[in-house]
Amino acid sequence: MGLLKIEQVAGMNIHYMKYSLDYFLEAQQRAGFQTIELWGGIPHIFMDAVSYQDVKEISSKIKAHDLKVKVFTPENCMYQYQFAAAKPWAFKNSLEYFKNGIRIASELGCTIMQCNSGWRYLDETREEGWQRCVEMLQNLCDFAKEQGIFLAMESLRPEESDLVVRLEDAKKMVADVSRSNMKILVDTTAIGVSGETLEQWFEAFGKDIVHMHFVDGNPYGHLIWGDGCRNMEEDLKVCRKYNYEGSFGQEITDQKYFKDPYSYDCKNMKMFEPYM
Repeated sequence: MGLLKIEQVAGMNIHYMKYSLDYFLEAQQRAGFQTIELWGGIPHIFMDAVSYQDVKEISSKIKAHDLKVKVFTPENCMYQYQFAAAKPWAFKNSLEYFKNGIRIASELGCTIMQCNSGWRYLDETREEGWQRCVEMLQNLCDFAKEQGIFLAMESLRPEESDLVVRLEDAKKMVADVSRSNMKILVDTTAIGVSGETLEQWFEAFGKDIVHMHFVDGNPYGHLIWGDGCRNMEEDLKVCRKYNYEGSFGQEITDQKYFKDPYSYDCKNMKMFEPYM
């Protein structure tokens, strides 16, 4: 039906965390992916607030498998680094960690780094967490601009945060950060949980939507297509209506996929084939 190009479907390595980077890259090539969103976690890439792994070898391996990185997503849920971290030490180290993520993105040759609002601590006010997130994202945007990198912020589910969880939150955060390289990443699971639609997000942000975590859900669960209740064809039609040109990242996080991620990636890619 010509609703998307094959290079727009971006495989992701988060459900390969129990496999090597070499295995993931080989699996992506065999499954038919041409593009990846690289999750910055162990064992595929090491990074912390002080240093990060030499990216040259990783980049060389990616190119050897005829793949391109469109987005870099530093791990920020399972580790201690987050975008609304408390001051002073957690904030300072989180800032340096995400700056390293921006450096990695630049060295990988991609122009987008994923971000979100992080989360406040439950024994403080929402405003305190919100203001720290604004400060963090302003600092990161300023640093990213020097590297030619955009930040793409996604909303989170209520279990993960009470900062940016809805469309109205995202609009306010973008306005408060007030940086030209602050863009939007739409996560179909998060907006599904909030009862929102792709149409509403495109109406609000238009061309500022530069990436998606485009996955199935019930509405919970970051599932492969066909395992949830979303309508892929209708979602793709909305993307085409608004001339979306970004990638469709396959952020598959349900544990049931972790033992045999390659077979599920193949099944997932077949769901896209009728629309290419």
